Amino acid sequence: MNRQVFIIAEIGTAHQGDLKKAEKLIRAVAESGADCAKFQVVFADEIIHPLTGTVPLPGGDIPLYDVFKGLEKDLDFYKELKRISESCGLEFLASPFGLKSASILRDIGSLRFKIASPELNHYPLLREVSSYKKEMILSTGVSTLGDIEEALKITGRKGISLLHCITAYPAPPEQYNLRLISLYKELFGVKTGISDHSTDPLLIPLLSTAMGAEIIEKHFTLSNNTDGLDDPIALNKENFALMVKNVRNSERKAPEEIIHRLKGEHSSELIDKIIGKGIKELAPSESDNYKRTNRSVHALHALKTGTILTEENSALLRTEKILKPGISPLYYNEVLGTRIKKDIADGEGIQWRDLL
Repeated sequence: MNRQVFIIAEIGTAHQGDLKKAEKLIRAVAESGADCAKFQVVFADEIIHPLTGTVPLPGGDIPLYDVFKGLEKDLDFYKELKRISESCGLEFLASPFGLKSASILRDIGSLRFKIASPELNHYPLLREVSSYKKEMILSTGVSTLGDIEEALKITGRKGISLLHCITAYPAPPEQYNLRLISLYKELFGVKTGISDHSTDPLLIPLLSTAMGAEIIEKHFTLSNNTDGLDDPIALNKENFALMVKNVRNSERKAPEEIIHRLKGEHSSELIDKIIGKGIKELAPSESDNYKRTNRSVHALHALKTGTILTEENSALLRTEKILKPGISPLYYNEVLGTRIKKDIADGEGIQWRDLL
């Protein structure tokens, strides 16, 4: 077998806004054997409300909004990341989280775009990126088949890849249900792969290769003990290189041979659980995040009874920590212009009962 898996090292925001650290990460990614260095273009207001709650980091609990604000950089920063990545022989890839970040990636000449799982229902973002006529990779964590179908109605299927994903950090290997990789390919006729949030460098990547993955994405860090949001579950350079080496060796082997090897290293029961039944369901570890991690309609400030809902006083945001979710983005255009029937607190999700 000669299949070549495209391997993405998800640096994300592990650089913490430091260009020198970013360059060190990119060079380490290149040395690990990856094909692509991936980043996230973060503007806090495109993602969450300031009152969304805190996130635990090695330095203590910090407001998630403040973490994102501290990661905001301008176009020149991402232009330089792209230049360094390409000079190291890597494809540059990044996730936008709203129209501003998408336009930055467009303007620096990104060849394709990655849509993170929580943005799979950010329909204005999908429309914007689709208008660029570039390839797109969509992650499908914390989503249903219906959510995937709605996204594909906007993006179409040409130039689209779908990554199976579990939106949990870390994600339990036994919940991965890797038959979904081939199911997506059969249902949607697109390239498929895995975005892996488990901590083992080999188990999910090798089984995904056996299941026909054409893309493998895994978080990359210089150290698991630093303050990057995803550093605790990421692979360091040595483990990422180990993953790449084993995936490359496995590409030349039959799926049965890969599975047989892994059943010799782990229990057959575990491997069978990981492969799963190929029925798309929310994994137990992510089910509580459904509608919280995804986008919904939120108030940008406190809204009084009688206020008319507009794009100036509401937005499609992730709910995340302590706020309540709002109406699905599917109905955002329908509810704009509606008069609010009861007071809504700053940041809260706007629900149907607030309008009807």
